[in-house]
Amino acid sequence: MMKAPRIGAVKRRLARQIGAVAAWRVYRAMAADLCRRLGADRRWTTIVSLTPDRASGLPQACRALPAVPQGRGDLGARMQRILDCAPPGPVLVIGSDIPAITPAHIARAFRALKRADVVFGPAADGGYWLVGARRVPRKPRLFEGVRWSHRQTLADTLKNARGLKVGLVDTLRDVDDLDALRAWTRSSRTTGA
Repeated sequence: MMKAPRIGAVKRRLARQIGAVAAWRVYRAMAADLCRRLGADRRWTTIVSLTPDRASGLPQACRALPAVPQGRGDLGARMQRILDCAPPGPVLVIGSDIPAITPAHIARAFRALKRADVVFGPAADGGYWLVGARRVPRKPRLFEGVRWSHRQTLADTLKNARGLKVGLVDTLRDVDDLDALRAWTRSSRTTGA
């Protein structure tokens, strides 16, 4: 899932700390890097689900991938639409502001779906960076009544998954504020990422 990288429309909390242009540059760089890393892997098909629906200005690496509109509604409605409309087979939905995602993370999540009905990649802030579903025998309805951008987001979603076999994969951190940006910058320097 990706927001069109528009100044003032992405990473608003980070923008309050570093400025709208700098936050836009960070988001655009994260999105481009993610599209390059995941889009090049032939074990899956990477599709950009974009908001707003007729967005432009995507980084070149993202424009090279198939794109579909997210449509209207809150985050849950848009994620549910992705789960419902994806091609047959297991599907993973990830955010575009988690720079630590690697192909290995995605491969682990697909492997987890061989044993689970749904899978989550917890985020350090109480949300999640990944949700996936096997969608057989039915498409799970996971997002009703979820408090978005809240420390209980994952817990709320897990309540909706009662009766389903749930798998959890790696915990990662999104870049929403200056502390997270600094942590990512330090980490990428030490790992060479």
